[in-house]
Amino acid sequence: MDYLSSKRKNPDKDVRVIAIINQKGGVGKSTTAVNLSAALGETGRKILVVDFDPQGNTSSGLGIDKETLEHDIYDAVIRDYPVSDLIMETVAKNVYLVPATIQLAGAEIELVSAMARENILKGIIDSVKDEFDYVFIDCPPSLGLLTVNALVAADSLLIPIQCEYYALEGVTKLLESMKMVQNRLNPKLEIFGVLMTMYDSRTTLSNDVVNEVQSYFGKQVFKTIIPRTVKISEAPSHGLPVTMYSRINKGSLAYNRLAKEVIRRG
Repeated sequence: MDYLSSKRKNPDKDVRVIAIINQKGGVGKSTTAVNLSAALGETGRKILVVDFDPQGNTSSGLGIDKETLEHDIYDAVIRDYPVSDLIMETVAKNVYLVPATIQLAGAEIELVSAMARENILKGIIDSVKDEFDYVFIDCPPSLGLLTVNALVAADSLLIPIQCEYYALEGVTKLLESMKMVQNRLNPKLEIFGVLMTMYDSRTTLSNDVVNEVQSYFGKQVFKTIIPRTVKISEAPSHGLPVTMYSRINKGSLAYNRLAKEVIRRG
């Protein structure tokens, strides 16, 4: 099914473009991109996921075999390839994807000499976003030019923070980058929400980290906390969101609750 053949659930509502971002790796960015998108898709919302991480984990997690791809987001960024020709169906209902492969890693260097280099991804997303209810950008774990492009393209940020030691390390730098982009390139950029991930209720550390993050970010922290579960870890190896891999699972139920919170926030 072509992405144009299905309609948005809320055509009169502004499209949300949300960058899922944290400069630290291993905090659950791609996991959240895959599973939150799938959970929102189940509610009838039409979702576009832009995989902007050269690792391409979001593409794999949504059932795409990257080895078979002839083109990916790199071609749109560097070669002006039409993004409309890159959008593909995924295993998840109502979820569409612009995939990424390791080829995207080269774009960081090639963008340095590009004209209006910080605005390239914004132009790409703006050309198709009105067909969707939500657009999610899965960002790389760095604060280079790819991430700056995501900050310019997005209207808001979803920041996953893992319930582990030094959880807030690096977040200050991310917020500084956000302020810089707000001041110079994207004054409307805001924090949509902070998501606690990899929570283990048995440990004092997890609870301490949740309290620390809540005291720092206040009401920006989602009430939903994503637990550490085996099913969430296993699902990507099957090319499925956990919401499809194991529907009656703590992880699946948490992402479904998160989807409802996202909808409530607008």
